[in-house]
Amino acid sequence: MANDLITQRLDQGPLICAEGFLFELERRGYLSAGEFVPEVALLRPDALEALHRDFQHAGSDIVQAFTYNGHREKLRVIGKEDKLEPLNRAALKIARKVADDQEGNLMAGNISNSNIWDPEDAVSQQNVRAMFDEMVQWAAEEGADFIIGETFYYADEAQAALEAIRAKGLPAVITLAPMAENRMMDGPGIVETCLALEQNGASVVGLNCFRGPDTMLPWIQQIRDAVTCHVAALPVTFRTTEQEPTFFNLSDHQGCSCPSPHGRPFPTALDPLFCNRYELGAFARDAYASGVNYLGVCCGAAPMHIREVAMAVGREPEAALFAERMHNHFMYGSHERLPSHIAALGDKA
Repeated sequence: MANDLITQRLDQGPLICAEGFLFELERRGYLSAGEFVPEVALLRPDALEALHRDFQHAGSDIVQAFTYNGHREKLRVIGKEDKLEPLNRAALKIARKVADDQEGNLMAGNISNSNIWDPEDAVSQQNVRAMFDEMVQWAAEEGADFIIGETFYYADEAQAALEAIRAKGLPAVITLAPMAENRMMDGPGIVETCLALEQNGASVVGLNCFRGPDTMLPWIQQIRDAVTCHVAALPVTFRTTEQEPTFFNLSDHQGCSCPSPHGRPFPTALDPLFCNRYELGAFARDAYASGVNYLGVCCGAAPMHIREVAMAVGREPEAALFAERMHNHFMYGSHERLPSHIAALGDKA
């Protein structure tokens, strides 16, 4: 797939991809935490389109159709399997519309971890492949430029996603999401799996989700050194550590007086554990310096993070017009019109 569209574009320079729609739309009040099913495509298509446009304004070159968790099994869980195809097609049409409104943007279809893949159960594997096949078919029919297969923690499920995408003749971006054991849950190593995906025809391989900048970057650099195709890097916006390498079991060490009722910060009480925007910018600069051209942000992403990533690699998105200008801040600025007695309050405020 060396001559496919996504590879050609990445050969020319970095592309930015916004992910993290589940968390951001939940924060905005358009879907339910826990279920995390993208019904917003049907219930409030205006809200989904607005989010796409906000990310586009911030610098995202790729409009990824919001079909994450929009697969048959998730819809069965909430008793709305009849909404499966309408939901997928609605999300794809919205993404295509937004991408077409910005010259140079690409539209990506999306399939993801099924959460029912069982390496010991051939029936579950067949069911997952059937879900992938129908979603890729709809994406192809709705004009996707390529397909993102993401957030896989089983190596063989990632391979099944790649096979489904390649069967339709579309370029594939496949990103893994290793859990805390620093391997794929069916045994293979992270770098080993990326190599196998490249060998089987993936145009881009890499990591997304689960890990913040500090625990993703070392793996990204290893992957970049091992493969010859382009590499993707899309961390979450939370301060994962060597002791707590994913956001699933991050601890709130600040002594929260009102912890979440389900007993852990993930996924609705992670707020005190956010990275700041500069950390996401530093991650992007370091990854880009390592030779990574496919960059973005996953769960926790807001437009400001995408803008920071875009500007970190030398891009000037529309939102750069509103990048910080702290020299004009009433207390911390340096403008000659700012009163010195107000600035003096800075250490007392």
